Parts: sequence; C-alpha cells; structure tokens
Amino acid sequence: MSFLQRYWLSWLLWSALTVTAVAQSPLVDSSEIDARPAAIEKVAVYVIPIEGMIGKPNLYILRRGLKEAIRNDIEMVILDMDTPGGRVDVCLEMMEALDRFDGIAATYVNEDAISAGSFIAASTESIYFAPRGKIGASAVIQGTGEDVPETARLKMESYLRANIRVMAAEERYRADVIRAMLDADFELKVGETVIKPAGELLTLTASEAMQEYGEPPEPLLGAGIYADLEALLVAKFGAGHYEIKDFQITYSEEWAKWLNTFAPALMGIGMLLLFLEFKTPGFGIFGIGGITLIAIFFISQYIAGLAGNEPILFFILGVLLILAEILFFAGTIVFAASGLLLMAGSLLWAMVDFWPGGKTELSAELFLGPMVNLIFGLALAMGGALLLSRVLKGSWMERQLVLDEVAGGPAATGSAAKPALLGHLGRVVTPLHPAGRVEIDGVRYEASCAVGSIDLGATVRVVGASDFGWIVEEVTDPC
Repeated sequence: MSFLQRYWLSWLLWSALTVTAVAQSPLVDSSEIDARPAAIEKVAVYVIPIEGMIGKPNLYILRRGLKEAIRNDIEMVILDMDTPGGRVDVCLEMMEALDRFDGIAATYVNEDAISAGSFIAASTESIYFAPRGKIGASAVIQGTGEDVPETARLKMESYLRANIRVMAAEERYRADVIRAMLDADFELKVGETVIKPAGELLTLTASEAMQEYGEPPEPLLGAGIYADLEALLVAKFGAGHYEIKDFQITYSEEWAKWLNTFAPALMGIGMLLLFLEFKTPGFGIFGIGGITLIAIFFISQYIAGLAGNEPILFFILGVLLILAEILFFAGTIVFAASGLLLMAGSLLWAMVDFWPGGKTELSAELFLGPMVNLIFGLALAMGGALLLSRVLKGSWMERQLVLDEVAGGPAATGSAAKPALLGHLGRVVTPLHPAGRVEIDGVRYEASCAVGSIDLGATVRVVGASDFGWIVEEVTDPC
C-alpha cells in the first residue's frame, strides 16, 4: 500500500470516529447554557483608617488613599473611623478631599466619630456603625480645650454647616442632625418628636442613629449596624462579590508631618550641596548629602499625598542634563538651562496638590504656596553659595572645591592670587562659556569672560577679579 493510500485510509477512519462520537453525544440544551453561573464581578474596595486625633497625618493618609483609589479605578472607599476629633482646618481639607472622589464613599464608625470626626463622616454618602459606635459632640473649641471667641466660632460653625448642606443635600435629616451636634441652642425636632432640646449638644449611639422618623419612615443618620467591616461588605455586596484592595499605610505619617514643615529648607540645602558637589573633583560627601536631602524631600511629599513618581523622574532627568553639559557639551548652555528648568519644575510639581483623573482645578491659589516654598528653597541655595564663597575665600576648603581633576592640574582662584596678575596674558585651557580655566605663568586659575565666550587655546588678558575667579578678555594680537 502506497503512502498516499495509507494517508487517505487514516483520514477516512478518523472522520468515521468523529461522526460516531458526535452522533452518540447528547445535545446541549440552550436553557442549560443560560443557567450556568456567570463569573462573579467583584467590587473593589479601599478601607482607609482614620484613627486618633484629627491632624495632618490623617489628612496625608486620606489624600494618598483617595488619589490611589482614583488612579486604580476603585469603586468604593470606606473610612474605618475611631477618633475623638481634632483640628478644624485639617477637617475641612479632608472634607474637600472626599468631595473629589466620584466613587462610593462611606464611613464605618468603629467606635467613635466625635467632633471633627462627625463632620468628616457626614461628608460621605453613607454612615455605618459598629454596635458600640457613637457620633456627635461637635462644638468648635480651641486646641487647649477652651471656647473659641464668639465671632470666630459663629463663622466656623456657619461655614461647616454650609459644607454639610452641600455634601448631604440628598439626605433627609443629616444637615439638621449635624447642626444639633454643633449648636447647643438648636432644637432638633422631627414632627412632634423632640430628639434634642435646646441647651445641649447631640451625641448619637448606633441604635439612636438608626431610629426611624417621619413619613415614610427613614433612619435619622445611620445606614446600618454591623459587627465588623466584613459583615458590612457581605451585607452590601454579597459574599465573594467584593475585594478589599491593599492600601499601604506607612508608619511614617508623623515623620512626614514634621519633615513637611521643613520641606523648603530640605530642598534648598540639598540643592546647595549638589552645587558644591559639581564644583568638587570626583564624588563625595556633598553629593551624598545633597541626594539624601532631596530624596527625603520627595519622600515626605509622597507620604503627604502630594508627589508621585513623575516629579522624581523629571528631577533625575534634569540632573543628567546638567551633567551632560559639564562633561560632554561644555558651553552649549542649552543642556544646563533645560536641566535647571526640569529640576525647578519637578520640585514645584512635588509640592502642588494635583489630583488624578482631571480632578484638579487649576488656579493661582493652587500654586501660590508651593511657589513661595520653591523661591525660599532656591534663595537658600543661592544665598548659601554666595556666603560660602566669602567665608571660605582663600581657605583650604575653597581650594578643595576647585575642579583640579577636570582641568588637569592645580588651580587657584583670582581672589587668592596676587593683584599683580591684572594685565597679565594667559591661555585658555578649558572653554570659557562664560566660565572655565586659564593658565597664567604656569598656574591654572578659575576665570570667566565678561562678554560672550572664548574658545580653547585662545590668548586672554586679565582685566579684573571676582569672588569666583579672574575676569579675562580675549586678545587677538598679543604683541
């Protein structure tokens, strides 16, 4: 039997077996296909803890968590709250941050949402309670526990109530309940039932918050009482229909709060040390110190919920452009200028409260504080450089800051040399664009030209001196 005959015989046998198997297999009813369970679609949930006294660390945690939720398309954020209250200004910032989140925002009172905590909870769509949960007692007081002066108190209370009315416009009783927690003179009454008489502040337990009033009956404030967050999510979405996404809470929010206060100084001193490193041969303590301080600056802004990875990448790109100017394209100016702009822009970017997903409303106020900090930091760096140039004039430290290795030999600054060098001729050993090195009588000096640039090998004459070296001009005819 030929190969072709064997091939056709095998094909016919395979075909016969296939037809037999199909004929013997039962038909699948379309109704059975429809009855098969579909893949479970899980709702992504972030749980953000709001614990302890309301202060900057809570703001940092909330802001960072909400921004991550927006970037990762998280559908629901739950504040796991247990706080005795805290700073009103931070409370307002947290309320504004919650308003930027378009997904479902809820609070689980576990176990206290007192004072500022009640306002933050009221800014979310739903308020759930642990069995022992409590909310209220929201009068504005000073950090020392004393009463706020009358006029200031009335202004703050009015502003807080207005915020709650805007954020809780769809809630039937919430605005009045929060006012009763804030204003002792306000009587909270639903129909003929007086819930809170004038003369005291309202604090609700979980069961009181779930008490129904009106027609049709509706809970006063709460959306449900659950033993824990797991029970809450099962009741809302069903077992297996939700997924809690990891939101990494670091131990360093308090540390970031402290560092954020000194962010401009960290930035300025770091830039100063990097400048000194560029003036120093090799790589040493100035570079390590500058990189460390700049890194701490970016880390503190990240923990504060401000900076992401992008400003850090742009800052590194700026440093690389400046290094390219120094090492490969001396005198072109373009690389150094672009690098400086990128570095300054990244530092500013790291301090601006940008929100992902087009949630940021650009305004002068958004950039005002960061711009002031940036100017302060740059002024500190430049002022420090000028101060060091005067304090260290002629010292051993100043001689160490000269780029001997780059120039190829020993050097001295104009300020450290004899005034008799005025009028002397020399030769350019590194291009002056406008600063570089010249060699005069066998000694190399830092020098710069007053106008334009001077190429390598040109003959120059010393016409003056500055804190950073000699001022020279090109001589076309040395004779």
